[in-house]
Formats: sequence, C-alpha cells, structure tokens
Amino acid sequence: MTDTAILSAHPVEPAMRATILGELRRIEATHHVTILFACESGSRGWGFASPDSDYDVRFLYVPRLPWYLTVEPRRDVIEVPISGDLDINGWELRKALQLLKASNPTLLEWLRSPIVYREEVAVMTPFRALAERGFSTVRGYHHYVSMAKKNLREHLFGEVVRYKKYLYVLRPLLAARWIRAGRGAPPMRFADLALATLDDPVLIAEINRLLAVKMRAGEAATSPRWPAIHDFLVSELEVAHAQGPTDDGRPDVSGLDEFLLQTVLRFDTLQPSP
Repeated sequence: MTDTAILSAHPVEPAMRATILGELRRIEATHHVTILFACESGSRGWGFASPDSDYDVRFLYVPRLPWYLTVEPRRDVIEVPISGDLDINGWELRKALQLLKASNPTLLEWLRSPIVYREEVAVMTPFRALAERGFSTVRGYHHYVSMAKKNLREHLFGEVVRYKKYLYVLRPLLAARWIRAGRGAPPMRFADLALATLDDPVLIAEINRLLAVKMRAGEAATSPRWPAIHDFLVSELEVAHAQGPTDDGRPDVSGLDEFLLQTVLRFDTLQPSP
C-alpha cells in the first residue's frame, strides 16, 4: 500500500551462523534425529533486533523409525539450555504436523523466516504446500488479535513502556489486517507486513522512528509513551474486534499422514533411538 521504506535488518554474523550450524549437527548426533528445517524465529527474523537480542533458533526434526514404534508416547521436543545469547529448540515432525493441522500461526511464521540455517528442500517444499492448503484464516486471525490485545493490556498503558512491546502489538495487528485483506497467512518479516498494510505516511514515519531507536537500544530499554502509535494501536484493535473473517470453508488437511510416513521412511537408518 506504500512505497515508503520500512526499516529492517536481519543481523547474523558469520561466526554465529557457524556456531548455530555446529550446534544443529551436535543435536542430530546426540538425539539420533535429522533436522529438516532451522530458522530464526524472533526479532532477528522479524527484522528489528536490538544489539543484545537473543538468537532464537527453531527447528523441525524427524527421529528414526523405532522412535515411533513404542507403546508409550515419547517427548516430542528438543530443548537446549540457553547458552549466552543462543536460544535453540525444536519440534518433532509429527508434533509439527499436528500443529499444522490446527493452523498454528507460529509454525507458519517459521516457514516464512528470512533467516534459514538448514533446510531439506525435498521435504520442506511439500511441507509448505500442506501448510498453505491447511491455513485457517479464522484461527490465524483470532490468534493475532488475541496476542495484540494481551500485549497491549499488559505492557502499553503505563507512562513508561519498553520499545519492543509496541512492536509486539503492532506486528499482530498488521498480521490481522493482512488476513482481513484476503492475503492468506501473513509473512514473518515486519517490513513486508507494514509495506502491504499501511498507507499513512505520518504513522509510517513514526514507526520508522521507533524502529530506529529500538534497533539501537537494548532489549529492556524504555521510554515515555509514544502517543501517535499508542492511539493507532487502540483504534486498530477495536477495528480488529469488529471485523475479521467468520468462515474460511474447510481448509484442506489431507495428506498429512502420508507425508509423515514417507518422511520418516526417507530418513530412517534402522538405528535404535536413544
């Protein structure tokens, strides 16, 4: 809707990328799994990281076949203790497909991350197609509106606020706008959202000013309330509650079982699971 540039940056230094790739290889060897996809999921992926922002690495993985052939269910996440500014964890493939079936917006955002560390293209291409077909605009919309409402209520009505909390409300509200416009699942990158959904040059300039400050300041930095942005968020939340999709038909979630079976068999080496 606007040709005005929106500030955006996705900083990952080569040394940190190498560290992350090494950690992913260690996880594979330790847990006897294959990592199918790994990306940045936080502020670096959104495009407005602070100098001290964590690296929020999220991944999808598939265990060996014996992992699936047990009477009792096994733990379906891998969580690595936070080390320095590296926060890394992942979801097992069946769990990811269950979340895909439920049209989980977080998973869909991962698939749109501008920072991808690892990807099995032959697997993730059909996975993305399944995700697109199965996206529920109603579920996605209510997820983003609820997220915006919670963050606005809890963080933005004081006289002093954290810079990043404005973006934690603005981003989901623009995602809701994106869905209302019939564009499907929103992109992860904040600049893409803003460019497609905003056309007020005054508001865009104020958001860019906020982004510039946030990207220079620490994660915990605060300031007095920004009235123009605050007023927009309040009014936009009212619009989001009053409007929005009420029926998205029946999203196509067929093919998930077959995809799971074929992917597990593809990466099975008949080694026992840990």
